[in-house]
Amino acid sequence: MEILRYSFFQNALWAVLLISLAGAVIGTYVVTRRLVFITGGITHASFGGLGLGFFLSLSPVAIALIFAVLSALGVEWMSRKNSVREDSAIAVFWALGMAVGIIFIFLTPGYTPGLSEFLFGNILTVTHTDLLIFALYTSILFLFFILFYRQIIYIAFDRDFAYTRRLPVRFFEYGMIFFISICVVLSIRLVGIMLLLSLLTMPQLIADLFCSRYKSIVIFSAVIGIICGLAGLFVSYYINVPAGACIVFALVVFYGLARAIARIKQPYMVE
Repeated sequence: MEILRYSFFQNALWAVLLISLAGAVIGTYVVTRRLVFITGGITHASFGGLGLGFFLSLSPVAIALIFAVLSALGVEWMSRKNSVREDSAIAVFWALGMAVGIIFIFLTPGYTPGLSEFLFGNILTVTHTDLLIFALYTSILFLFFILFYRQIIYIAFDRDFAYTRRLPVRFFEYGMIFFISICVVLSIRLVGIMLLLSLLTMPQLIADLFCSRYKSIVIFSAVIGIICGLAGLFVSYYINVPAGACIVFALVVFYGLARAIARIKQPYMVE
């Protein structure tokens, strides 16, 4: 346990905690609303912002955040205003983001430092500033979730019913898409673009095997995310492989065990 004395590993532990808490709220909404595809589109569209950021020598995360938010809003606008199917709109922005990112990375003179961290993740490089930004985001997300918990549940399960209750459905949908975009960009450094989608969906799929209520799924998925995150982090240190891949692998193993238990006997339903 000597590794716990190092500040970079302590930062990684805090990062696992924060992404597990934020991912529990975001991921549960994504899985319930069946927004996994659009989340993947936002994730890959943000690659265009990374490439442009490297080319302009600006903050790749900040530019990627702009790309992610604009892509998410663009998908919503195209699918609602121009009679374009949502999956088609997602494909357009997904392809555009990846193409723009690749073009600007190749136009960037010399070697592009840090690119592999965004593609494949490196949670051990998380800084105190990264943690403060993520902690601020998580706090705002939880405040929004607590204040509008009932409205979010209505929209997550049945947006037509939410309309009958005269709720501002469009406002909450855009609000949650905004939070999803920020979560995606802030989490890229942890597990990378290639594996991020698993981190926001696997804990919820596991929790759904044992829970029946929305709040229970959020809580249980946060616990699962923390356990698998810590397990993957320690395993990656001892066998010297990327932490993000180990965390996702731990989630997949956990999911396989959960499915096996669910098939052997009736799972307990957490109220």
